Amino acid sequence: MHLRKVIAAVLIPFAAAVLVGLVVLWPGGAPAHERTGVGFDRQTQDATVTKVVEVSCQEAGASGVPPTGDTSTAEGSSAVQQEKGTCKRATIRVDSGDDKGRTFTEIVQPDQSRQLHEGQKVVVAYEPSAPKDLQYSVTDVNRRLPMALLAGIFAVAVVVVGRLRGVMALVALAISFMVLNFFILPAILQGSNPLVVAVVGASAIMLIALYLCHGPSARTSVAVLGTLISLLLIGILGSVFIDWAALTGNTDDNTGLIHGLYPTIDMSGLLLAGIIIGSLGVLDDVTVTQTSAVWELHEANPSMGWRGLYRAGIRIGRDHIASVVNTLVLAYAGAALPLLLLFSIAQSSVGTVANSELVAEEIVRTLVGSIGLVASVPVTTALAALVVSADRPGTEPASEVSAVPARGGRGRRRKR
Repeated sequence: MHLRKVIAAVLIPFAAAVLVGLVVLWPGGAPAHERTGVGFDRQTQDATVTKVVEVSCQEAGASGVPPTGDTSTAEGSSAVQQEKGTCKRATIRVDSGDDKGRTFTEIVQPDQSRQLHEGQKVVVAYEPSAPKDLQYSVTDVNRRLPMALLAGIFAVAVVVVGRLRGVMALVALAISFMVLNFFILPAILQGSNPLVVAVVGASAIMLIALYLCHGPSARTSVAVLGTLISLLLIGILGSVFIDWAALTGNTDDNTGLIHGLYPTIDMSGLLLAGIIIGSLGVLDDVTVTQTSAVWELHEANPSMGWRGLYRAGIRIGRDHIASVVNTLVLAYAGAALPLLLLFSIAQSSVGTVANSELVAEEIVRTLVGSIGLVASVPVTTALAALVVSADRPGTEPASEVSAVPARGGRGRRRKR
């Protein structure tokens, strides 16, 4: 009971501080800006491909040697191939917005990665300042239906297997997205410190998700405390090594666009915020699993002391560490696979690849997150062992004592 009071004395003020942080930093919506028409910062509408016909690329004006006349380059070689190739002329109908029902045509070259077909749902970009016949262009495929169907299958699978816990997990997932969309992202765009916003937002997500899914109990509180300590370690390490490695966080077109639209945003702070939020999901898994393992070990052998519980729990944790770290590294490597392929084509050395900022960011992100995950295992296991071993058989409530069958060997184990 004394240890539970200590945990409550830590977590209750922490939860109050998170609530105050949410109130103080609440943005009230993302700031408006004039659209640039670059990347994602474009007006878009839904559309449908109504007709596709094959035409000669030369007739459609979709071919031609570069002005330099050099056909040895990739651009020149492609132009020569298209000169005698067959293109497609697609007619697209706008299905939303003020120009609903308007049609336009677009030429699809044979070497384009995205080919259009009749009846296909697409997303079109709108540029009002362009000439009328060039205001619309196909920018992507409309994937809402298959993605919605996949999300529905995921939700059904979670509920069928997890039952009430699965429902609570989906509710917690929805709340996490709400915190991300209505607090974290707009607050950063409003100019608040990305690190402070990420810490407050991630803490709110952690408290809501863990207590909603696993209930308000000492077991959940230990998992929350272990997650909090690990997040603190990740924040410190991330801050030190991002500064030491001189990582700017501005490495691609998207981050460049963000910096151009909102120059006051600290991009390196945004990188650190991403590391903290990205590590939170895996940390929850590790801390909850370790806490549950220690509690079940105590149920199996209530006479086991905290040292024995810690040793048994840490053996389980070692297997967990091996699988989680490997998963994290492979997840980042899979996301960066096209980039790694480009370096392989260029025959760059490992040192050159690792030293580039784009790859160095992923290395720092992976290693800092992995160190936090590794540290969470002994920290959470030790906390759980201390708390659960404080429940002596003689001091347990009557309901808990009756749940454990009385056996003659129980007293003899305590004497040993």
